Amino acid sequence: MSAHSEIIIEAGKSERHYWRDVWRYRELFYFLAWRDILVRYKQTSIGIAWALIRPLFTIAVFTLIFGRLARLPSDGAPYSLLVLAGMIPWQFFASAINEASLGLANKENIITKIYFPRIIVPISGVIFNIVELAVGLAMLAALLAWQHIPLTLNLLFLPPILLLTLMLTFGWAIWVSALSVRFRDFRQVVPFALQMGLYLSPIAYSASIVPEAWRAYYALNPFTGIIDGMRWSIFATSAPPPTQELAISLGIAVLVTASGIAYFRSIEKRFAELL
Repeated sequence: MSAHSEIIIEAGKSERHYWRDVWRYRELFYFLAWRDILVRYKQTSIGIAWALIRPLFTIAVFTLIFGRLARLPSDGAPYSLLVLAGMIPWQFFASAINEASLGLANKENIITKIYFPRIIVPISGVIFNIVELAVGLAMLAALLAWQHIPLTLNLLFLPPILLLTLMLTFGWAIWVSALSVRFRDFRQVVPFALQMGLYLSPIAYSASIVPEAWRAYYALNPFTGIIDGMRWSIFATSAPPPTQELAISLGIAVLVTASGIAYFRSIEKRFAELL
């Protein structure tokens, strides 16, 4: 009698092995990210130089309006570099969130036809925007050297702050991608919310201008701690690190990421019918 292989179908097996499947499909992260890079830059006349032009244009406008006309304080740092240090994490975040709001809809053709963990799509969008983050950091390093600004041991804290930015961006990208599928009108809300966040975050100004009585409430914007931490680590300063603001930012990042994953997983099976 011939032997037959035995197939056992277990209920809930895919749920238990979800994160193992994410690892098995890890090459899809790179494929989707690389395809998005080609789509964004291949057909443009100046290519990846757009990653330099956008922050430089914003810096020029902010420096003219807030630095020259409004004469906002820069805490001893060159005003243009103060703005750039705030723009780098914010531009990375804003680009990734914009990508997340459209990512699942733009990949409807593969989502409705084949299986893979859908959470790969928003995460690959974040990975794709790491290219612009790297370009921004390289530009900042060049300008720091050009203006002969000394570096201190504070710079050792920059990688953890960037990891915090990455975690916060992952969390919000997962939330936004799920909500954009569940509620189609939410895609219209994202650009407006990002525009408001640009001015509510201490990018064009130092958080030191916020009255002391409002500092704790202002720190509930997680980019307050991230941007203050970036500036503290980059510029030579004897001021204490913004530990309270960074702790609040870390707490919000953990909460947003954990809740975003939970919500995403709760409606993931409905994506094909919702798209």
